Amino acid sequence: MIDLQKFTQSIGDLDETTVIKTLQEFVAANPTEEEAQALVIACQKGMAIVGDLYEQNEYYVGDLIFSGEILSSALNILKPVLGTANRAKASSIVLGTVEGDLHDIGKNIFKGMAEAAGFEVYDLGIDQPPSAFVRKVSEVKPEIVGMSGVLTLALDSMKKVVNALEQAGLRKDLKVIIGGNPVTEIACRHIGADAFTVNAAEGVKICKGWTESL
Repeated sequence: MIDLQKFTQSIGDLDETTVIKTLQEFVAANPTEEEAQALVIACQKGMAIVGDLYEQNEYYVGDLIFSGEILSSALNILKPVLGTANRAKASSIVLGTVEGDLHDIGKNIFKGMAEAAGFEVYDLGIDQPPSAFVRKVSEVKPEIVGMSGVLTLALDSMKKVVNALEQAGLRKDLKVIIGGNPVTEIACRHIGADAFTVNAAEGVKICKGWTESL
């Protein structure tokens, strides 16, 4: 079995060669879905290291972009052994980082895990205004909207999105989940979301629970 601590550190060190080689060998060994989920969590922890180093000015924007590329490659390698069961129902999620926030590491981790779990994810990208969410929800009629943000100002932007969805008459049968460093239970209630998480794996589990109960 992979040393998860060493693997996490290789993500944090932006050691692409080691990450890719480790994952290729891991997938070739026919792991269980639970083992694969543990690797995804290790990826998430590694990306948290990257985020911390960025905030400490040890990493720069280019490093964040590179870390996102490593993460994308890692999740693509893991997809065949992640969430391969119970995919008969393809529920959809409209996902985006809200207006005023340019962070997408957590969003991208959630997106990769949600897609691996069988969801169809429409990723709006970063710095998205309420109108972008309303437009996409009107177009694709998803079961879930996911909003991400790292900055405190993102909380106000999330509330504006929920208000816009309500005003457009799109909120009734729609589940809303929010994620990111500043989200709390109190913020969730204030925003009007149905759930919050700071863990991508937990977020996907919540979404799966919602769609399985439909």
